[in-house]
Parts: sequence; C-alpha cells; structure tokens
Amino acid sequence: MKTLLLTLALIAGLFLSFGSERAQTDQGSVTPSIAQVKHLKDFQVVEFRRYTIKEGERAHFAQYFESYFPEAFEQLGAIAVGTFFERNDPSHFTWIRAFHTMDDRAKINAEFYYGPLWREHASTLNKLMTDSDNVLLLKSLRPEHGLTIYPAVDPVTETKGAQGVVVAQIFAVKEKSVDGFLQGAEPIFASYRAAGVREAGLLVSFEGSNNFPQLPVRTDGPHLLWLGILRDDADFENRLKPLMDHAVEPLSGTGLLRTAPELVVLDPTHRSRLRWLPEGD
Repeated sequence: MKTLLLTLALIAGLFLSFGSERAQTDQGSVTPSIAQVKHLKDFQVVEFRRYTIKEGERAHFAQYFESYFPEAFEQLGAIAVGTFFERNDPSHFTWIRAFHTMDDRAKINAEFYYGPLWREHASTLNKLMTDSDNVLLLKSLRPEHGLTIYPAVDPVTETKGAQGVVVAQIFAVKEKSVDGFLQGAEPIFASYRAAGVREAGLLVSFEGSNNFPQLPVRTDGPHLLWLGILRDDADFENRLKPLMDHAVEPLSGTGLLRTAPELVVLDPTHRSRLRWLPEGD
C-alpha cells in the first residue's frame, strides 16, 4: 500500500509539474535567457553595415534577409548581431555582423559569398539595394566593452517579434585622439547607463587593411561607436535623448572630433537578436 501511495504521489507530482510548465508556456511568460548564448562570445571584429534600399522595398528586403541569412552566418562561425530599420531614414536597412577574429572574417565571408545560398539569392537582394558600401569595420575597444550577444528571437513566446529601441552614437574622432576623447566621454556614457540604458557595446575603428576587399569598408576613420538598448520610445525620449542632446556641445568642445556626433535610432526588425528583453528589468 505504501508503495502504491508513493507511486501515485510521484505521478501526481509529475502532472502538476507538467501542468505548471504548460501553463507558463501557454501564457507566453517563458522568455529567452542570456544563458542560452554563453557559448556565443568573444566576437572581437564587427561590421556596422548601413544599406540604402530602393524606395518602398525596405520591408521586403528585411523579410528576405531574415528568412535566409542569420542561421547561415551562425553555422559558419559568424553572427548576425542585430537587424534594424533606421528611424530617420526610410531607405536605410542597418545590420551588425561579428566575427571572432580578422582571419575568421576573411574565411567566413569567402565561404558565404562564394557559397550556394548567396548564389541563389544574390540577384533578389542586390536588385533591392542601391548602396551597400557604408560599412564601419570595428573592433571591441576593451574586452569588457565587447558586443552583447542576445538569444535569437523565440517564435513561440515572442509572437510580436523583437521589441525595444536600439541607439547608436557615432563619433568621428581625430587621428590618434581616441584615448583622449574616450577619457572625456566616459562620464557621459556612465550617465546613459545610470538613466537605465543597457549598454550593448563600445567599438572603435579597426586599424589595418580590409582583408576581404570584395566588400568595401569606410576608410575615413577613426570612429568610435556606442550602442545602447531601451525598452520603448518613452524611455528613449524621456531618459536618453535629453542626455545625448546635452552632451553634444561638451563632446564637440573637446576639439577631438572631426564632425558633430551622429545619432542613429534603430528599430529592431522582427528577428533582430539585439533588442529589449524583459529579463533584468
């Protein structure tokens, strides 16, 4: 009898556990976890790619891109960190790709662009673009400022797709002045973080030749790129934008910039890894 009661109790426990997990899933409360991507780290080489798309075709371009390419890059050892629509330019589709090393960049780009997937879809994608050469080739400024890699969008629990607002601030720094500029800018970046912005990376121009010249990159550096993530438009407008507006004058006043800082507001496309996740709220 005791054995039977113990068996029944175990079965009941299993059903209760299953029911709890099922209810959690049905309610959509299971969210992607950073723990899922602990193995996806040390991507030290970054391409910040800003494409110009033909009028009215940007959504179509994003749909093609997200349907075919993110997993292809990941299988080769690179990663599509994020894909975005630039808010203030309806012709711009921007995405971030990262590699572990420069040698990986040359190898993986060759495997992809000379491979069967790109050969099949290149004509479709190229017909939708008018320019693809606005590319910053970057590296992590320091290991602790490397790109944050987020889990892929979960098609079951994230039915609305990627959410949030991603902000890029681009600084055209004078030659040999990156360290000096950063010293003055770090308190400002700290104020962004204190306002609740999740810093996603701090990157600087890669110094060296383009080892995959089939894909041009900009040579007008150096540049410093700061990336942040916010929950929504209200957080951007009320928390971050006033700080950025206030910072333009003192940052320009350092005399270490070639032009005024450029603010790029990025709306994540449906499958963008880089987005706002509920965890850590």
